[in-house]
Amino acid sequence: MRVLTLSTLFPDETRPNFGVFVEQQTLGLAAHAGVELRVVAPRGLPPWPLTRHPHYRALATLPPREMWRGLDVLRPRFTALPATAGRFHAAALARALVPVLDRLRADFAFDVIDASFFFPDGLAAVALGARYGVPVSIKARGADIHHWGRARATAAQVRRAGQGADGLLAVSAAMRDDMAALGMPRDRIRVHHTGVDLDRFAPADRAALKRELGVPGPLVVSVGALIPRKGHDVVIEAVADLPGVTLAIAGEGAERAALERLIVERGVGDRVRLLGSVPHADLPRWLAAADATALASTSEGLANAWIESLACGTPIVIPDAGGAREVVTDADAGRIVARTPTAFASAIGALIADPPPRAATRRHAERFTWAANTAALHAHLSRLIADHRRS
Repeated sequence: MRVLTLSTLFPDETRPNFGVFVEQQTLGLAAHAGVELRVVAPRGLPPWPLTRHPHYRALATLPPREMWRGLDVLRPRFTALPATAGRFHAAALARALVPVLDRLRADFAFDVIDASFFFPDGLAAVALGARYGVPVSIKARGADIHHWGRARATAAQVRRAGQGADGLLAVSAAMRDDMAALGMPRDRIRVHHTGVDLDRFAPADRAALKRELGVPGPLVVSVGALIPRKGHDVVIEAVADLPGVTLAIAGEGAERAALERLIVERGVGDRVRLLGSVPHADLPRWLAAADATALASTSEGLANAWIESLACGTPIVIPDAGGAREVVTDADAGRIVARTPTAFASAIGALIADPPPRAATRRHAERFTWAANTAALHAHLSRLIADHRRS
């Protein structure tokens, strides 16, 4: 099986934490017996001279092709026009990829296109699948459905991609429902859970880790970009009402200044740490040190941070968003609560006062393995290829 993995959500040297779960899924599939795989990880950049802006400068200098952790990765550019709400991204991506894939097919006649994000990747993949006569799979992860699938400028494009793909993947059953509600064919949607490295993300000596990290008492960790959707303000407000509790937030983004102001306003500068972008390899010690992980997202598919926390034996506090009820199936996994500071403070306080057994918490993560993820993806793509050849 020759697989072309297409993903704008893929790490590079300027953004090593960007799409690490796509990277891990791709590495697993590439290692499967009988699979040859190439990665196309396009870079959306504005027209020159905007590429000279500090926000884009490093991304613009990435090599067009490189070996990334053993994967052959192409990084072509496509034009992402500013101030257009993404309306033209998918068409621009498809145009940019035609000459790239024409050349690639000369020595790698891929059997299937595996698009690992829905927008703009999915719509471009459908057009390219038609050009090259191969089936297309698109995976929905979260914001690609909840934002792009509902935004006025792009909703119709997302729906059209879902209707045109040969197969669809959703990170949770809740995501499958959301996709069907947008008008995508439910019978083509397969739930495909994320995975977690159970060797790296594992319980450790919590007290020793807290000493190492300089945390004097109970610790709450939150992992996610500093953007409004992640709800870090809700967790900060909750921890402000829990004397002696430290909150560490791993992530970076445009809301940093607003969160810093809130920390000052609530007088918790000594107890709330904005860690910035923490390398994925360093997350296990923070999660294993924590008494609870809290993330107050307005929407999610099925957050990797949830599963990684559980694998470390650390319960989670989250709203009823996305696949929350597929993960928190009993009190050992944590709490599903209203998205308010009061509800979060109550749940966090309860978990600190009466923590579940760490082994019982970890068991909730043990069904989310990368081996299972790889096996399910291989079976899904194999079926699409076989069905396409028969038809």
